[in-house]
Parts: sequence; structure tokens; C-alpha cells
Amino acid sequence: MKMKNDNINNLFERLQGDFDIESPSRSHQENFLKKLKTIDTEKQIVSNKRNLWKPFIGIAASVLLMLTLVFNFNKEPEIKDLANVSQEMADTQSFFTSVITEELEKIKNNRTPETELLIKDALNQVDILEKEYQQLKLDLTESGNDKRVIHAMINNFMNRVDLLKSVLKNIEETKNLKEKNDENIITI
Repeated sequence: MKMKNDNINNLFERLQGDFDIESPSRSHQENFLKKLKTIDTEKQIVSNKRNLWKPFIGIAASVLLMLTLVFNFNKEPEIKDLANVSQEMADTQSFFTSVITEELEKIKNNRTPETELLIKDALNQVDILEKEYQQLKLDLTESGNDKRVIHAMINNFMNRVDLLKSVLKNIEETKNLKEKNDENIITI
């Protein structure tokens, strides 16, 4: 403990003449308070400027947050179909779509009063299969290219083609039957 006191005593002895021991003037306190008021006033002006922007910044942040939420929640995921799975599936979808379109065109070209009911029923069944396909597209989107859904989509296309070919066959049979009946009526 003695050593620490010696160091402090030596320090005071060395600095003996450097201490300011005079009393401040009477105006010193007033000058000091003026400087404090000036600094305080400057800070208040800067603070007021910041306070003016605070409501606008809050409103802007709220608007930005709302816009972000609206755009993120209103985004519907892109609905996938076979063409989104792979190039091979895109080709498969394109093939089936063209075959179905071709078969539908053939059916519409063979529309007669005798086949009207048959065609109407077939188109209703195709619409049902199309609605099932739309649901399968949603399932594919949600499942992330599940092979079972892809297989079901291909089966749906095949069912539509089979249905349309069957209807065309029935239309041909109906036409042949009508021609036979017409021939029988003419020969009698």
C-alpha cells in the first residue's frame, strides 16, 4: 500500500504548479448556462425535424407492408400440366390434344338428327373428363410432379380418345343401320 501512496504523492509534487486554482469569474456560470441552452436548442431543432418525418415514415412503412402482403397472398401458384413435367410429357400432351381435337371434329361432321343424342351424351362425358383433368392439374401442382398424378392424367387423355373413337364407331353403325333400313324401304 505504501508504494501506491508514494506514486500518487510523487504525481502531485510533479504537477504542483500546473493546477488551476483561481476562482471562475461571476459571468462564468451565466456563459456556461447560455452555451448549454444553445446546444439544447440545436438538439431540439434537429429532434423536431426528425419528429416531423416520423409519422410519414410510419405511414410509408405500413403502405409498403400492405402492398407486399397483397402481392404475396394474391399470387396464385402456376397450375402445372403435363407440359411442365418434361419435354416427353409435353409431346405426349400435344399428341393426345391433337388426337382429341381431330376426333371431336369428325364427330361434329357426322352430326345428324339420328346421332344427335349420341353426340350430345359423348360431349357431356368429355366435359366430365375435362373437369377431372383440371382437378388433376391442381393435384399435380400441389404434389410436385407425383408420378401417380401424371399417370392419371395420361389415363384421362386415353379415356377421352377411347370415348370419342367409340362414339365414332357407334355413329358409323347408326349410319349403316339407317342405310340398310332405307334400302329395305326402297326395295319393298
